[in-house]
Amino acid sequence: MKIHIKYMVSLRCKMAVKEELDKLKLKHTSIELGEVNLKKDITGDDREFLRKGLIKKGLELIDDKKSLLIEKTKTIIIELIHYSEENPKINYSDYISEKLDYNYNHLSSLFSEVTGTTIVNYIIINKIERVKELLLYDELTLTEISLLMEYSSVAHLSHQFKKITGLTPTYFKKIKQYKKRIMLEEL
Repeated sequence: MKIHIKYMVSLRCKMAVKEELDKLKLKHTSIELGEVNLKKDITGDDREFLRKGLIKKGLELIDDKKSLLIEKTKTIIIELIHYSEENPKINYSDYISEKLDYNYNHLSSLFSEVTGTTIVNYIIINKIERVKELLLYDELTLTEISLLMEYSSVAHLSHQFKKITGLTPTYFKKIKQYKKRIMLEEL
């Protein structure tokens, strides 16, 4: 039996779900972002206990098809931007459409209707979050980050970064390094 979970976007979330499943002694074959495969059907009582346990951890069971499709779309984007070693050889819209086996226009309008933002904007926000993370690691240059995140140029990355955060990537990096130093000095 497959169950779907909303807001499950990280390895920590997977661990939280596993913990709740273990509490209820629910055997599973896999736990992926947004999805759990159980070895057998779940009873009404166990489903309710799981639902309550997940809510305490900031997660939710998904029951309706619209929410499920939105969460699957978000999961594909998050996995692609934050956890994938390679970017797809096709554009994001074709990739998402192919993975979910749905027309992109349908997915796009449903996503906008339910979340209040577009898929494109959700992708941009996730890319900028990933850029922030890479800037803080301080292992790659801005040019390398730009290439890795598939921006056409450093200027394009910088423009989107400033539009989303209000800061340039360089200034963001300086602020974070400065804050780190201040915190260390206060110890």
